[in-house]
Amino acid sequence: MRIVGATETHIHADFLSGSLELASRMGATLYLSDEGGPNWKYEYAIGYEHCFLRNGDVFAIGNIHFEVMHTPGHTPEHISLLVTDGGASTEGPIGIFTGDFVFVGDVGRPDLLEKAVGVRGSSEKMARIMYRSLKQFKNLPDYLQVWPGHGAGSACGKALGAVPSSTIGYEKRTNWALQYDNEDRFIEALLAGQPEAPPYFSMMKRLNKEGAQQIQRMAVPLRMEVSIDIVGEWVKQGIVIDTRPASDFAAKHIRGVMNIPYNKSFVTWAGWLVDYDKPIYLLATNTDVEDIVNDLQSIGLDRIVATMEPYVIELASESDSRVMKYEEVTMDQVDGSIQTEDIYVLDVRSMGEWEEGHIPQAKHVMLGHLQEQSHTIPHDKPILVYCKTGGRSAIAASLLQVHGFKEVQSLVGGYEEWRKQKKLRTTRDF
Repeated sequence: MRIVGATETHIHADFLSGSLELASRMGATLYLSDEGGPNWKYEYAIGYEHCFLRNGDVFAIGNIHFEVMHTPGHTPEHISLLVTDGGASTEGPIGIFTGDFVFVGDVGRPDLLEKAVGVRGSSEKMARIMYRSLKQFKNLPDYLQVWPGHGAGSACGKALGAVPSSTIGYEKRTNWALQYDNEDRFIEALLAGQPEAPPYFSMMKRLNKEGAQQIQRMAVPLRMEVSIDIVGEWVKQGIVIDTRPASDFAAKHIRGVMNIPYNKSFVTWAGWLVDYDKPIYLLATNTDVEDIVNDLQSIGLDRIVATMEPYVIELASESDSRVMKYEEVTMDQVDGSIQTEDIYVLDVRSMGEWEEGHIPQAKHVMLGHLQEQSHTIPHDKPILVYCKTGGRSAIAASLLQVHGFKEVQSLVGGYEEWRKQKKLRTTRDF
């Protein structure tokens, strides 16, 4: 199969686009939005075969025809693509690629320009534009299939469904955002409860607009022999990420090293917590290194200098001043200290989770903002950090130690375990 074209609905912010790679490697023609005004142009496209698209334009790849529909709201230049199968006997489109305009059960958030890119006052303006775009959507035939750009878990909306596709008719019946006939009430509902915007989104916007460094031109990280002395030098020079599971890291790790376990959330938290301007060093197994490097590069974290096997920690004795640990504790172990406020309880969940309920004695700093707000946390008490189930609190515990906090504990099972224990105690008391 020969790749002849690459298209996308908008200058997106969550990962680096592959369009530039396809144009440079395969000679693919770029089909990109020309809507949104002068600040929303794909600058890198000028160096490649391209076709800029405006509302109503049609282009074809073989017998598949794409009609452009300008659907701003998530971003000013956003387009959706109505798809017609020219090889079939039916007339008219069969579906629509909605990108970050309409999801299954939700619509794209309009506040990213303000929160991630810094365009002041744009949230309400984009929400009003989204309302008008949705009016267009409602006028489309109910039978059209809807193919969105994201499913559940994306930070580009607040209530995305897990089903990968839908229809216009189904969304008109079930999507909360399509139930409003009053513009002001829609705007209020749309802007309420949107999740925090990862800081790397602004970097992705810029790189996807200007063009990112191509993969084949990136330097391959050095693979170093295991040495605690070398890791100590890395800590002084940049950011060292230990990718082991949280429990392994908690039991024993090297001072100054951050723990982001390599799992499905790795890229998200790397984007939140890793400084793009600093060199990156990895403690990762040989089998994971290539995937980890690719994942970091997918969000533009390209300054990966060197890697090392994480069993380097086994070379150090427990008495080595370079070795640290933190405690993983249960509610039974710390409940008394929470009640007497002998420990500082820190909730690192999102603001939405915090507002839905939290341990009464807790203070709140969302994990993604913990580094910049670490100076607001007192050093005179042990710190108990918790999240929903324990994954984010483990990362937070490692960050607190990087920032000089010595007595740190992570609550096993997190807030869910606290709620369970509270319910059991209430039932017994009754």
